[in-house]
Amino acid sequence: MSIYVGNLSYQVTEEELKAVFSDYGTVSRVQLPTDRETGRPRGFGFVEMESEDQEAAAIEALDGAEWMGRDLRVNKAKPREERGNRGGGGSWGNNRGNRRY
Repeated sequence: MSIYVGNLSYQVTEEELKAVFSDYGTVSRVQLPTDRETGRPRGFGFVEMESEDQEAAAIEALDGAEWMGRDLRVNKAKPREERGNRGGGGSWGNNRGNRRY
């Protein structure tokens, strides 16, 4: 199981987030996604802990808590949905070779 942590400050580091969650148990992993184009943090992250009891305690204590000037949103992370075909014809320049002038 993984914990979703939303409404994070853009200045937060993985080490700072790990320190906050370690008050509730052993943190096994922290991930702070960044924007592909800018490389800047996206304002949310994921934390994995050693047991579900530790994760539940962290969620209970930290959801809605104020940290670094923001009210955290902390809950169980939902499984990532598969990104299927978005449509749009399949490939770039789909009809370029078929034009007649």
